[in-house]
Amino acid sequence: MTNFSERQLRTLPLSSPFSGQSTMPAPEWVSLQQAAVLHGVSVDTLRRRIREGRLPAYRFGDRLIKVRIEDLDNLFRPIPVGQQLRRRVS
Repeated sequence: MTNFSERQLRTLPLSSPFSGQSTMPAPEWVSLQQAAVLHGVSVDTLRRRIREGRLPAYRFGDRLIKVRIEDLDNLFRPIPVGQQLRRRVS
């Protein structure tokens, strides 16, 4: 996994909904390194999900692999808690 310095993380082209200012729209595509930082997982984990067919990925040029934010959100969905839980019917 690539370790980003704090300075590099600040320059990643990712906007936060909490920043208050959004000068550019959120990107539709992110690199595996950016996706790993966003979701707190390793690049190897993302590569495994791609290999398993659970995360669609696209090659840009010879080496760069990118994934769509929407596909990441679908892969890493929140676990329901409290009243969001549904009871199983036996």
